[in-house]
Amino acid sequence: MLPPPFDYLAPRTLDEALDHLAEHGDEAKVLAGGQSLIPVLKLRFGAPQWLVDINRIGGLGEIAEDADHLRIGALVRHRDAERSRLLRERYPTMAAAAPQVSDPLVRNLGTVCGSLAHADPAGDWGAVMLALNAELVARSRAGSRVIAAGDFFEGPFTTALRPDELLVEVRVPRRPGAGGAYLKLERKVGDFATAAVAVRVSMTDGRIGDAGIGLTAVGPSNLKATEAEAALAGAEPSDEAFREAAELAARAASPSADTRGSADYKRNVVRVFTERGLRQSVAMAAAAGGPGG
Repeated sequence: MLPPPFDYLAPRTLDEALDHLAEHGDEAKVLAGGQSLIPVLKLRFGAPQWLVDINRIGGLGEIAEDADHLRIGALVRHRDAERSRLLRERYPTMAAAAPQVSDPLVRNLGTVCGSLAHADPAGDWGAVMLALNAELVARSRAGSRVIAAGDFFEGPFTTALRPDELLVEVRVPRRPGAGGAYLKLERKVGDFATAAVAVRVSMTDGRIGDAGIGLTAVGPSNLKATEAEAALAGAEPSDEAFREAAELAARAASPSADTRGSADYKRNVVRVFTERGLRQSVAMAAAAGGPGG
């Protein structure tokens, strides 16, 4: 199918883009990679009157660290994350997830922030950001606001972003020495996940100091397994602790049965992947040593 008619805007500055969003509100959609938006338009699930293409705006394509955070700009492609040496060396959960996002064609154009703003419950980055306790920075003409990842996803394809706001950056807290994993079950390369689990672990004096667990494709949005995280805080990294956390993560899942499997099957995938991811992450953090691991 062909998309419905729309007017195309190509701002050269962030302020110009924000002016367009303020003027057109719900009738405007932001175009970055277009890997989610274009199919929505072609299937006529959406019919915005204006597309605001942000690809000509400078300064939005950086992956960089400051004293406290890793910063991922609005035009960072999945491919950029996949190839980032910084992520491979210091952010293992993101490094594990990046090459598993869809297929190479999508990764070449699609953006990390665009995927988060699309808020597909089967999207990979949402679970990762929940596990990492990331913050999402939204800009409008009124200024900036910071939204915790746990408050960002409100339901299927629904976020806390207002119509006049642009997701300009994701901030991930720095945790030197942390271990991480992203385990994903898919029917074939490029398919949406049947279920997936993002894990992040920091160690303190031989015990689990802090942990994060995010779930993909097992609820109306990406889910944060908060009870499992709480059970791990301060725990000895034992088989019993891993099993308990895995059971709690499986209980946090609320999957629906479909052609990929039954609800019980998907919960069991979450349980197995959580336990496996915790073992991998603890081993990685213990090997890294240092303040966080």
